[in-house]
Amino acid sequence: MKKFDAVIVGAGLAGLQCAKLLSQNGAKILLVDRKNDLTKGVHTTGIFVRKTLEDFDFPAGTLGKAVKNVTLYSPKLKTMNLTSEKDEFRVGKMGKLYESFLHECVRNGVEFASGTRYVSIEVKQAGSLVKLEKNGKSFEIETKVLIGADGARSRVAKNLNLDENKEWIVGCEEVYKCNFTMDEPRLHCFLNAKLAPGYLAWIANDGEEIHVGVGGYAEKFNPREALKCFRDKTAGKIVDLNAAELLETRGGRIPVGGVLRRIANEHGLLVGDAAGAVSPLTAGGLDPCLRLSKLAAEIVLKRLETENPQVLLDYSGELFRARFVSRLWMRRLIALASNQTLLEIGFNLMCRKWGEKFTRHVFFGRGSFPDVKIKGAKIENMQNAANL
Repeated sequence: MKKFDAVIVGAGLAGLQCAKLLSQNGAKILLVDRKNDLTKGVHTTGIFVRKTLEDFDFPAGTLGKAVKNVTLYSPKLKTMNLTSEKDEFRVGKMGKLYESFLHECVRNGVEFASGTRYVSIEVKQAGSLVKLEKNGKSFEIETKVLIGADGARSRVAKNLNLDENKEWIVGCEEVYKCNFTMDEPRLHCFLNAKLAPGYLAWIANDGEEIHVGVGGYAEKFNPREALKCFRDKTAGKIVDLNAAELLETRGGRIPVGGVLRRIANEHGLLVGDAAGAVSPLTAGGLDPCLRLSKLAAEIVLKRLETENPQVLLDYSGELFRARFVSRLWMRRLIALASNQTLLEIGFNLMCRKWGEKFTRHVFFGRGSFPDVKIKGAKIENMQNAANL
């Protein structure tokens, strides 16, 4: 039976980041994913914010052009234009980014099990047996730590009796290749209680790709129908989609309940969406994903070094939730905004001087994810985190 220091379930950004950091430090890692091709079935738009761009390095060719301009629209399509002096956003070419991370992981010695399904874990005194399935055949491996990077509805969380996400929105988007010249890259965000109840509709156009999408609470709308309506009636008037080439359609759940409380025990831990590492206010998850995975890797390395499973308990969501209180309350208010008239009034208030200042902070502020120190672990302040 093969033995590993850690088994990571899920080869999205969170799992890949964790595998890369652990393998850089000599850990023996098995990375598992159900997909055979990581470039297929991407679930995220891939918008990276300035805080992430400043603190982390990315492989060449994996990011689009810088975006400094944002236009916010009311339900009646009134507009507020915001421009930053800094490069605020870049849209990731997520397929290329995943491939680049995976190649580095493999070079570091990570064993990648593609087309493999995680089934269950059986906890033993000296370690854990992880049951996997590939091509209809089951097999087991042994690991010291199981890491769940398997999305908003995490099977690893359930098997480890950790907390599970209970609140999420659903996003659906189409990605187009931009075949025409355009003005400066721009992010368009639309408030609309019918097309995007509890969140936004969006157009992210960086001159290379155009992302057209909607997001909201699943019980309040049909994402695919809302996307079609938004594309045909609104988005097509903002950008010329007839001159663009449809590349793919994406969709998935986005947890918005904040970082979960119990995200680790002596046998494993959760990262990324599985841990609820998404801003409750903006539903942005890429910055939290990278930072929490870095934190998780350092905790796991300490556990491997000390041979003390209790070290994993230092990785607690309680340390983050205290910093999320205001954002969680704002998420509750947004969830109640199901009336177009109220959204229109809210937009008009946002256009006032104090409202615009707040809106600029939401879009251009650097407070995406709380910076905390983990008790008992020698971890630097995340604000000064080392590059990838």
